[in-house]
Amino acid sequence: MQLHEMIDRVTWKMVEHDGGSPKRIQHFLKVHRFAQLIGREEQLDAHTQLVLECAALVHDIGIGPCKAKYGRCTGTLQEQEGPMYARALLEEFHLPEADVERICYLVAHHHSYDNIQGMDYQILVEADFLVNFHEDKMEKDTVRETMNRIFRTQTGKRLCQTMFDLDQ
Repeated sequence: MQLHEMIDRVTWKMVEHDGGSPKRIQHFLKVHRFAQLIGREEQLDAHTQLVLECAALVHDIGIGPCKAKYGRCTGTLQEQEGPMYARALLEEFHLPEADVERICYLVAHHHSYDNIQGMDYQILVEADFLVNFHEDKMEKDTVRETMNRIFRTQTGKRLCQTMFDLDQ
């Protein structure tokens, strides 16, 4: 199966998983597209790009289950509960176990910014921030400070600076 076919199938599974919540569906689609763009621009190898894109699609898979189980959904709860649901969703795609482990690791850490290791992790965090900055209506100074503190890729910085009209 080619990359785009796999990504389309995972996308449909996530649309079904988050059915009834257009906000969550639109969120993961936007995060995926930014991750895809940043990964391509930063010239990730095809394998890392696949892992990144799958992780971007499923990164918030724990939100619905957390709300059902706890009545709320913090970043910590998402990181705690999400990997189990990501693993279950990815099972049918017969990905190598190491890839499923990495995707689940990224789901379990996408709100943790103190020890980012790997371009897939870095890009997922940047893509999620790009979407959250807008969806959460963050102040320009907060966007700039977060970008300067967290972003490492040239593409992510360029997107952030352009989208939010930040001084270069």
